[in-house]
Amino acid sequence: MIVTSGLTLFSIGLGAAAILGVASKLLYVKEDPRIGLIEDSLPGANCGGCGYPGCSGAAAAIVAGKAPASVCIVSDAETAAVVAGIMGQEVIEREPELAVRDCSGGTRAEDAFHYEGALDCRAAHLLYGGSKTCPEGCLGLGSCVRACPFNAIHMGPAGLPVIDPDECKACGNCVDACPRGVITVSGMSARLLHLNQTTDCLAPCRQKCPAQINIPKYIEQIKAGDYDGAVMTIKERNPLLVTCGRVCPRPCETECRRQYVDETVGINMLKRFVADRELRSGTHLPVACAKDTGKKVAVVGGGPAGLSCAYFLRRLGHSPTIFDAMPALGGQTRYGIPEYRLPKADLDWEIQGILDLGIDARLNTSFGKDFTLETLKADGFETIFLGIGAWQASGMYAEGEDLDGVMGGIEFLTAHALGQKPETGDKVIVVGGGNTAIDAARTCVRLGAEVTLMYRRTRNEMPADMEEIVGAEDEGVKFKFLAAPARVIGDENGRATHLEYYEMELGEPDDSGRRRPVKKEGSEARMEASLIIPAIGQKPDLGCLYDDGEGECPLETTRWQTIVADPDTFQTAIPGVFTAGDVYTGPDLVISAIGDGRKAARSMHYFMTQDHVPVPETTQKGMIPYTLFKEIGQVERKKRAVLPHLCHGDERNCTFNEVEGSLSEAEARAEADRCLRCGLVCYDRDADAPTDRIENANT
Repeated sequence: MIVTSGLTLFSIGLGAAAILGVASKLLYVKEDPRIGLIEDSLPGANCGGCGYPGCSGAAAAIVAGKAPASVCIVSDAETAAVVAGIMGQEVIEREPELAVRDCSGGTRAEDAFHYEGALDCRAAHLLYGGSKTCPEGCLGLGSCVRACPFNAIHMGPAGLPVIDPDECKACGNCVDACPRGVITVSGMSARLLHLNQTTDCLAPCRQKCPAQINIPKYIEQIKAGDYDGAVMTIKERNPLLVTCGRVCPRPCETECRRQYVDETVGINMLKRFVADRELRSGTHLPVACAKDTGKKVAVVGGGPAGLSCAYFLRRLGHSPTIFDAMPALGGQTRYGIPEYRLPKADLDWEIQGILDLGIDARLNTSFGKDFTLETLKADGFETIFLGIGAWQASGMYAEGEDLDGVMGGIEFLTAHALGQKPETGDKVIVVGGGNTAIDAARTCVRLGAEVTLMYRRTRNEMPADMEEIVGAEDEGVKFKFLAAPARVIGDENGRATHLEYYEMELGEPDDSGRRRPVKKEGSEARMEASLIIPAIGQKPDLGCLYDDGEGECPLETTRWQTIVADPDTFQTAIPGVFTAGDVYTGPDLVISAIGDGRKAARSMHYFMTQDHVPVPETTQKGMIPYTLFKEIGQVERKKRAVLPHLCHGDERNCTFNEVEGSLSEAEARAEADRCLRCGLVCYDRDADAPTDRIENANT
């Protein structure tokens, strides 16, 4: 019986072995030897940060073509190159990336309601979006911390995630875990290409800045003494910070929440402080550029828009060449802004820092004469940027304005900047109320003339910066308000001797919101003048777009002689041709030209590298209404800093030395401390300040 049972079991086992033997021959799966080689090349961390189950899973995914050779987030570029070699591939070097958190919320955001039991950000977000009043702010429950496999994130004392850049591997787990989009993983190019989104943490000042500079960040860096960091933060959006520190009219400060406590933060004077610190060092901080793409780009016009466009194109890896008709770059910043506001040596230093990135410049080269759109394309330029500015002065529409002794405002300032020393004589009349008029008037004062500035409205309606108006008054410029030119009277030699004008009165508001000036009949009077300078507007000279000044313009233009372009992409009617600056907007701010130059560079980059230019639906275009509240509580009042004056009294009137100086380090740190570090709705409160809210405290 026992023998029979044993034989039976032996037979069954022998049959099973035979079956398995046959099956092994039929079902044998041979492992690709590359999997083992790749796994041996990987660091063996088995962290799962790549999204696959350990290094063996990553190796199998690479061989299967489901993951690139650079999938491992722990290893370096050398390892990726070895893996690529095993696969017979070429690994393309990728920009370093890092997880970043640019968000408020946390403990600074008030609770809209309270609940218990939701201890995860994702769960809390499902309950009416979370308890915080800020719709985009951090909920502070630490889902990102638990998701990070490298212990690179911890929650800081403000209830916000703090990222350790030395430990972060940019795996993106924290991004996936956050339901609010508080954390992003990005590299240099992604930051340069990013447009403000309504889902970003945008303080009101940052929303208003035409260049989209991260103002709260660079002020926080100044407060911490990280001045180089502040410079680099600004340079992610603005390569002309020395220039803007002197001439920007600070639209950002008009939306500063601090004004509802005492006075706005001196945002621009802080920018000037760090810009001047770099300037005085004599050395430009190193600016990183992406790997060369080999793509040639033509930038026509070397003013703020063109310089900005070329700078950002170069940083994105392209090869821009700037063409400019003048003997030096800078556009209106060089030829329209006098030395006492912007020393040309400082401008030269700043522009040289841009060119040193690897940007070519061809000067004394006129568009429409020395080259055209067609010749640029024939020379291999893949995209073209038109930033030719607005150099043509608008007339006074007054009889006799073509007489000798009448010279347009921008023409006068340009001639003076070129060292041509235009004759002013003893009595100068400047007609206009903008910054060009003020600049011309203050320049003539320094040339020894008695100057009267004539404006058809009142002082309150003048579009010039108030500081410039006050500066002109301090230097002796006389103002003739509610007066408009009627005709220029000349002598027998055709030389202007007097300006006849009408007295005006203000009527109903016009499209600009200012009251329209109306002529008083029978109020004609005359004023003696050795030079009359109309400075009542500028417009682009588009003659360069026509063949020999005739024919049909290849681009769509407006009745204001500006070029039409898509407001989101800045592309003109000709594919591959983009524009920005004064030739697109008409005369505008330097900071606006810089900001639009970057946006045009962004579009040109996508045009050359992708099939379309992405413009997300959440792109911020106007102020975000719910962020513009005026009730600011629990904040101590602190006095705003004042820029020092370098020249005083008669010294200002007889030299072109720079008038304003820069803050000291102590003053800058104190002014930075006034910043409330605003987010969408959050701001820093002072623990010892009264808890009652302040509404319109400065009115």
